[in-house]
Amino acid sequence: MHAPVATAFDLKMMARCIELSRVAIGEKEYPFACVICDGDEIIAEATNRVKRDGDMTRHAEMLAMTLAQKKLGKRNLSRCTLFTNVEPCAMCSYCIRETRMKRVVYAIRSPLMGGYSKWKVLQDRELSRKLPIVFGRAPAVAAGVLVHEAEAVWRDWNPWAWRIILARGYLGGVHIMHAPPRRDGLLRRLLAAFQG
Repeated sequence: MHAPVATAFDLKMMARCIELSRVAIGEKEYPFACVICDGDEIIAEATNRVKRDGDMTRHAEMLAMTLAQKKLGKRNLSRCTLFTNVEPCAMCSYCIRETRMKRVVYAIRSPLMGGYSKWKVLQDRELSRKLPIVFGRAPAVAAGVLVHEAEAVWRDWNPWAWRIILARGYLGGVHIMHAPPRRDGLLRRLLAAFQG
C-alpha cells in the first residue's frame, strides 16, 4: 500500500533521519540513516557502518532493526514504523518484511536498488500468502517525504558524485545530466576516493 501523504510526525522523524545522515558523513560513511519508532517513541537510530566495520551488511536499516528487536525483546516489529532517508535496498526490504514492520517512510527513491520501486519486495503480497510464517503483510509505504532536504545532504557531501549518482539513476527520480562516458571501475574508484 502506498500512502503519499506524510503526517507531522513523519516529517519530524524524517528530519531526524536527515540529521543523522549528516552525522554519517562525519563518520566517513555514505549519508544513509534510519530511525525506527514504536508509536511515537524512537526505539532505534542508526547510520551505515559498512566502511567502519568492513562489512557490506551493516546498512543503517539493518542496524536499526537489530537495535529495535533488542530493545523490545522480540523479532516482531509489527507496531513499528521505519524511517530512512533513502529507499531501502532489496536486502533490507526482505528483513523489513520478516520483522513485520507496519510502515516504511523514505525520502529519496532508489530506482536501481530499491526494495519498493525496483524489486517490489515491500509491496509483494505473494510473500505473505506463500510464506506467512516468515513474511508479514506488506507495509504501508510513504515515499518522497522531505526528499529535497534529504537530497541536499547528498549534494553537500559531494556535488560531483551526487551528479553522477543522479545521472546513472542510482538514486533520485530526475536525471540532471547525461551519463559520463563509461569506464570500467572509474565510478567505484572515484566514490572510494571521496570516502577517505
